[in-house]
Amino acid sequence: MTYIVALTGGIGSGKSTVAEAFNQLGVPVVDADIIARQVVAIGAPALQKIAEHFGPDILQNDGALNRAALREVIFNQPQEKQWLDGLLHPLIHLETQRLLAAIVAPYALWVVPLLVENGLSKRAHRVLVVDVDPDVQLQRTMARDGISREQAENILAAQATRAQRLACADDIIENSGSPETIAPRVASLHRHYLSLAAATQQDPHHE
Repeated sequence: MTYIVALTGGIGSGKSTVAEAFNQLGVPVVDADIIARQVVAIGAPALQKIAEHFGPDILQNDGALNRAALREVIFNQPQEKQWLDGLLHPLIHLETQRLLAAIVAPYALWVVPLLVENGLSKRAHRVLVVDVDPDVQLQRTMARDGISREQAENILAAQATRAQRLACADDIIENSGSPETIAPRVASLHRHYLSLAAATQQDPHHE
């Protein structure tokens, strides 16, 4: 079994930047957000079920999922979010397992934004948290998504707290400052993970 490092962090923390730095070093990346988009792509059975459940207004004119409309519904109706999670989470999990099982490399990076919220940390050998000052998170999120401070604060409030994420962390990358600090930190962790993965291959019970 491939050694799995789970990468997580709040919105605007810079998970994509960190994942790309690992990828540059040849580490295979499995991204839960990409899988989540794939399972509701045009033509996917799950998208058909969503349209049957919520009605045709949940689709855009081209047949793609209207994410804004869906967000509005599940934000105001928690029971609908439960229905949606019940449909999508098993599909995302299956595809994640399929991709991880197919990897031939010392270790894989599994990018999971909601790792802590969904209680998934036990599914990885190691948890790497991208930590960032909450004010920096808000500024980045507002700039990237073109939203108000209030909207950004609402998104942050719906995620795990900084303390909850850090409590699950085996390793931390502090990413409030300059992007140039990322590559050396990733290179150092990469060497560490290679040695951990090698030790696990020799002794499957080694943690």
